[in-house]
Amino acid sequence: MGGGGPDEDDNRWPPWLKPLLTEQFFVQCKHHVDFHKTECNMFCLDCMNGALCSFCLAHHKDHRYIQIRRSSYHDVIRVSEIQKYLDISGVQTYVINSAKIVFLNQRPQPRLGKGVTNTCEVCDRSLVDSFRFCSLGCKIIGTSKNFRKKKRERLLHMGMALDSEDSCSSTSHGKPNNNVPSFIPSTPPPTSVNYRTAKRRKGIPHRAPMGGLIVEF
Repeated sequence: MGGGGPDEDDNRWPPWLKPLLTEQFFVQCKHHVDFHKTECNMFCLDCMNGALCSFCLAHHKDHRYIQIRRSSYHDVIRVSEIQKYLDISGVQTYVINSAKIVFLNQRPQPRLGKGVTNTCEVCDRSLVDSFRFCSLGCKIIGTSKNFRKKKRERLLHMGMALDSEDSCSSTSHGKPNNNVPSFIPSTPPPTSVNYRTAKRRKGIPHRAPMGGLIVEF
């Protein structure tokens, strides 16, 4: 069949997951502006009609809904709530206020700390060794067929480039290159001298012993 149908990767996830990850929470509820504490930090998995405040839940009594929380200005959700509806294996968990949580989306990390041995497969954020992703959003991206295909192509291209570099090094030097690949430029060859234009320094002629040739230095 032709294109235009639903993406196969989309069918792997519940329909409410992507709307949840793209929703903006902790804003003032436009339906209850005259009430106190009407910050929108709820999401209905059945209706998927945007962020809700606690007063909105009166219309979702028999629905599945979850509460979004904040940690360092990033949206998180408690593992005890989300794992009822979603497989979060491979996503790093954290403990905040005695509750285990996961982040909804990736967080920028300018540089890795020293000794980091494991990073998120999507955004390269440092992780504990037993995890693959830093957030739910990264798991969606990292497990998609398109992402895995591009990753394989990138690794294949890198492998071919390294093989070509090793082959050239082995041919030119007569021995294999066992150095770790890096982007540091190799040592440049010695600068050639143009003997036609180079100015010769005149010196005192010295006669070689035993009647040899006269050599100037």
